[in-house]
Amino acid sequence: MNIERLRRDTPGTDNVIHFNNAGSSLMPNCVYDSMIKYLEVEHIKGGYETAELYHAETEETYIQIADLIGAKSNEIAFKENATSAWQAAFASINFEPGDTILTNTVEYASNYIPFIQWKNKYGINIEVIEEEESGEISLSNLEKKLIGGVKLVSLTHMPTSGGLTQPAEKVGEIVSESNAYYLLDACQSVGQYPLNVKKLKCDFLSASGRKYLRAPRGTGFLYVNENILDQIEPLMLDLQGAEWVDYNKYEQRKDARKFEIWESNLAGKIGLKEAAKYANEIGMEKIWTRVQELAENLRQNLSSINGVTVHDQGTIKSGIVTFSPGNLEPALVKNFLSKRNINVSVTQKSGTYINLKKRNIEYL
Repeated sequence: MNIERLRRDTPGTDNVIHFNNAGSSLMPNCVYDSMIKYLEVEHIKGGYETAELYHAETEETYIQIADLIGAKSNEIAFKENATSAWQAAFASINFEPGDTILTNTVEYASNYIPFIQWKNKYGINIEVIEEEESGEISLSNLEKKLIGGVKLVSLTHMPTSGGLTQPAEKVGEIVSESNAYYLLDACQSVGQYPLNVKKLKCDFLSASGRKYLRAPRGTGFLYVNENILDQIEPLMLDLQGAEWVDYNKYEQRKDARKFEIWESNLAGKIGLKEAAKYANEIGMEKIWTRVQELAENLRQNLSSINGVTVHDQGTIKSGIVTFSPGNLEPALVKNFLSKRNINVSVTQKSGTYINLKKRNIEYL
């Protein structure tokens, strides 16, 4: 991997020390340039006309993303972010009173809040799988709980709250032997970790563009296993996801794009395509190796600072490094670093409430 070339591709590295990839990464030139070029044409020719000119390029988005995660292009839907992708998948499942959702202690608030909504509206049950001492989901506990009545297993692959990498493939092996759907939140793992949906055996995978994939904000995607496409229907359809064929009749699309809506950010879509292509050309195995090396080096250096506590969990740790700065207020530390062009984020307990409450951590 030519690190110097990659840094030349990323002018932001000349201005800041960026530790905020779990929030929003610095875009490489190819992503930025592709979007500017698209917007310049749209500025002169018009929105619909530019969409027609760039049709082949926007179609390539599905191919590049599919290559990135070992999927087929018909299994990919372009979404505006990971949350909308996750919610679209979740809402397409036909829950009935008494159905159970199995989830993990590190589930995001944006995922767990809909669980509570569905519990209140439809009478479903929520069960949290216990974790191992390492912080990973207990596979034996999952097997015990994965009995009749479980409709969904929801897993956050690489949560923000502690460097953890969940054993997503092993979870997939277990869930595939049941009648439950498997929804994997990969918002942090896409772009830093080599993913293959066939090995993961997930039914859905939701992802963000802005994080480790280095695409623009306002982009993401949803993977839907083609084997379940005829079993599910998005909660809301429009003329992108279905065709109106009679007064009281519509026909859904046969591919994952039934989860899209017609109007979308096409400049962002072009940027997402370029980001996926960039990652594919570098190679995800190389990226993952580099991410692990840098993260481990940072953990070791932080641990050597008096008063700093590193909170990362897991047998395999991700590129997300979390720590508490002793008696100092995290917000003050963030502002101190920001003034020195060092980018970090502060995570609150409410973001992953179950996990951080159990660990008695207010902020990271």
